[in-house]
Amino acid sequence: MTAHTRETSVQELKRAWMEEAIRLATDSVRNGGGPFGALVAREGEVVAIGNNQVTATLDPTAHAEVSAMRAACKELGTFSLEGCVLVTSCEPCPMCLSSALWARVDGIVYSADRHDAAVAGFDDRKFYDLFDKKPQSMWPTRVEHLDLPNRTAPFDAWLAKSDRIDY
Repeated sequence: MTAHTRETSVQELKRAWMEEAIRLATDSVRNGGGPFGALVAREGEVVAIGNNQVTATLDPTAHAEVSAMRAACKELGTFSLEGCVLVTSCEPCPMCLSSALWARVDGIVYSADRHDAAVAGFDDRKFYDLFDKKPQSMWPTRVEHLDLPNRTAPFDAWLAKSDRIDY
């Protein structure tokens, strides 16, 4: 397998995982959760999934990324997610980003960004400003933006939901 073929295969896998994260987020809205979905993958396989359950569990830390990482740690029997990738439907908030750094994931891939989230009523931009002092090139974990055409589907479903609990 050539390096180009290997890179194409990796990108296709990331795209498939992202489609799954977006589906999880959209399903979460239908099932009473928030419009965020995430998964943890290792060695080409999905280890665990998670969706936003903040209002369902009355837990402000029950973000999709944290839920997926907690499940992955249990599945793998470790607190370290070295060798894993966190794939999330939306740019991780500072809490989730910090959690991923503590978990030692090898990388993070997201689709919708903080501005997309703000349009849907999830405006964490003031929190991001606290972290924007150090360029990402100096961070210990690579953060990658994967822009998909349906990146805002979970937010669209959220905004269309008449019985959503805004927070």
